[in-house]
Amino acid sequence: MVLSAVADIKLAIIGCGNTNRSDDGVGPHVIAELRTRDLPGGAKLFDGGTDGMGVMYQAKGATHLIIIDARAPEDQPGAIYEVPGEILAAPPPQSLNLHDFRWDHALYAGKKIYGDSFPKHVKVFLIEAENLELGLELSSAVQSSVARIASRIEALAAAGTAGAWS
Repeated sequence: MVLSAVADIKLAIIGCGNTNRSDDGVGPHVIAELRTRDLPGGAKLFDGGTDGMGVMYQAKGATHLIIIDARAPEDQPGAIYEVPGEILAAPPPQSLNLHDFRWDHALYAGKKIYGDSFPKHVKVFLIEAENLELGLELSSAVQSSVARIASRIEALAAAGTAGAWS
């Protein structure tokens, strides 16, 4: 069963976003870049796509969690924001539509449902998008952020699987 394998993970790294909407797909692009790097054995990579419930299930059993996603365009495309997860955790809407359940809801619900089996250390990387229109390519501004984020996550993975983050 997949969930028992996930229970052995120390660090879950989940890239979120819709790869059919240009920069919205930056999370999965970062995961693809991380797959080319030498991460510690306790780090597991997941392409979370747009599945908020999947984020909650993939994070269960990890001690550390990193989420990567796009941020709505406001000021500087490609800007990287590193935010503690507890700041972004939000209660899910009171609807029965699972399409409304996002990763920020997964952070909130995962702690409520799984308690100590949900990561205690959560970092979220938000990359400011330039283009959220239909398309498969990242804008040049966002593409240039992918390697920088991957390098930062690579350093965190080494520290995270050792039990401490700076």
